[in-house]
Amino acid sequence: MDIDLLAKMVKEAILDHDAVTLPGVGSFVAELMPSTFSDKGYTIHPPYRRLYFSPRQGTDTLLRDLYVDANRADGVDAPMAERILSEFLAEMKEILKVRKTVVFPGLGRLRATRENHFFFVADEDLDIYPEGLGLAPISLKTHVETPEEVASAVAGLAAELMAEPVPEPAPVPEPAPAIEPEPLAEPEPTPVAEPVIEPEPASEPEEPEAAPEDRKPFPKFWRVFLIVLGAIILLLAAFALVGRLAPEWMDRFLYTQEELEILRF
Repeated sequence: MDIDLLAKMVKEAILDHDAVTLPGVGSFVAELMPSTFSDKGYTIHPPYRRLYFSPRQGTDTLLRDLYVDANRADGVDAPMAERILSEFLAEMKEILKVRKTVVFPGLGRLRATRENHFFFVADEDLDIYPEGLGLAPISLKTHVETPEEVASAVAGLAAELMAEPVPEPAPVPEPAPAIEPEPLAEPEPTPVAEPVIEPEPASEPEEPEAAPEDRKPFPKFWRVFLIVLGAIILLLAAFALVGRLAPEWMDRFLYTQEELEILRF
């Protein structure tokens, strides 16, 4: 008994059944998954069967029966097959707890966490859904933007933002000259005292307005704001372009390897 034979028997059993039990370890379970959408709803993926591992154990004897059929010529019967399977699986379970990974050729990898909870990572090309033979993803896009088109659109937007006219400062009027009061003529001496005519109050000089250099640099602020806004738009467009052209690289940047493997189910 070896891991290659065990993986072959598990795959053969799971093609015709929804679950197969590994005595003392758990069960492999196949689940039919419906059609899904990706690429913002523009791509439809066909249904498929997902293989995962469950710690629950069933009561089936699929592996025992397959092992008996494969070794009937050597005189292996059901009790002997159960004993061989139990011993091999118990040893495999201990190896899994120590090494944290056991490879099932043609299926994937059975892995263990630090707390020794087992989970399964299937191979990307695993196909256990014969009814879905020939099904392929369907794209609903009518036009795919090329990198040149995206770059041209981003450059045009940046040019429009930079070409927006900056308002010029309004001219500051010069301060009006102060008007000095005319000197009053002294009254001629007369025998009769005449009332003294009080001079009219001179108009106070207007305060000069602030010089141009005292004004706040309003146009300069808007120029800096537009430049920063343009840079942000360019960064967002570049991020969207990378996400469209290299989604796998973006996934590797956002997720760990184990999370990617689990998300590919």
